[in-house]
Amino acid sequence: MKFKCFAVSAVLLAASAANCGFAADDPMVVDQVIAKVNGDIVSQDELEKLQQQLAAELKQQGASGTAFNREYEAHSKDILRNRIDELLLIQKGKELNINVDSDVTKYMANLQRQSGITDPEKFHEWIRQQSGRSFEDFQAETRDTFLTRDVIGQEVGRHINITDKEIEDYYNAHKNDFIRDEKVYLSEILISTEGKDAAGIAAAEKKAKQIADEAAKGERFSDLARDNSDAATAKDGGVLGGYKKGELQKNIEDAVWNLPKGAVTQPIKIATGWEIFKVDDHTKAGLEPLADAKPEIENILYGPKMEPKVREYLTELRKTAFLQIKPGYVDTGAAPGMDTRWQDPATLKPEMVSKTEVEQKTRMKRLLWVLPIPGTHVGITGESSSR
Repeated sequence: MKFKCFAVSAVLLAASAANCGFAADDPMVVDQVIAKVNGDIVSQDELEKLQQQLAAELKQQGASGTAFNREYEAHSKDILRNRIDELLLIQKGKELNINVDSDVTKYMANLQRQSGITDPEKFHEWIRQQSGRSFEDFQAETRDTFLTRDVIGQEVGRHINITDKEIEDYYNAHKNDFIRDEKVYLSEILISTEGKDAAGIAAAEKKAKQIADEAAKGERFSDLARDNSDAATAKDGGVLGGYKKGELQKNIEDAVWNLPKGAVTQPIKIATGWEIFKVDDHTKAGLEPLADAKPEIENILYGPKMEPKVREYLTELRKTAFLQIKPGYVDTGAAPGMDTRWQDPATLKPEMVSKTEVEQKTRMKRLLWVLPIPGTHVGITGESSSR
């Protein structure tokens, strides 16, 4: 599987050592700061990378010639605005003490399961190859994406009202969009055997059978998962999500597909240990009921209402932010009447920042109102497509 990467190898815009006032043999490579956003910065090098990413994305989508120029011109003018938006939302998320660790953990676990790679080091290398970033950078970008999503949801989304009539009208007008495949929803408990000798493997099997028996007798599966599972989903009570026919390994699919809702399997041997599964739900093929389709319809209807409200919210964040922008650059989301001019540009020398610092701070992704996980087709609400 290949990610649809928005980040590509960018052409670095290195400032001349002589022009910046450094000796030719100075080991510090620098880049000019063009905007200050509270305690963060946006650099010239960073904007150049984002421009390169935009061009690569448009070409990947098949744009060329006049169409490419038109789309590039339409979107490139907002690159600085989008980066400022993102920084303001991340800062607000930290101010609100929003914790997205469990979301990130669950997403990374699903991504690893989708890759089919169980070895952590090999999975980290796979992330690097697919996304063009280190595992640490990819994980940090994912965390920032979830954080901005939660800020928008908490500060803006909860104030937007979608009525039941709007939902029902949309459902009746788009019923063909809600024809669903059969799908089974699962939770898991993994008892790992990795790195264990024969005695350890035998003990793991015994523990797995004991936990399966406890779950079958009515012990809360989510509690058993939280307290015993070695899977990354343990923090979320073992919840995996839904799978269509053919998306699970055959031995797992055979074990769970015909079980009733609430049933628990006996331990199933996999490469890394023993898995116990609980069937959380099993939806049949056909028209999805309105009650089940409601969350999706709400998301669809939120979009047209959400975008102008988010823009208003970001304008309010700008009004209370320390924001300065170098001459020659424009924030297309600027708050009316706010003075964001660089302080005394006639006398101040260009402020510089090391490229190492820029690389550490830069988060190379677009800011959308429905935010994608960086470097992938998978959206925040998307599920893993395979196990």
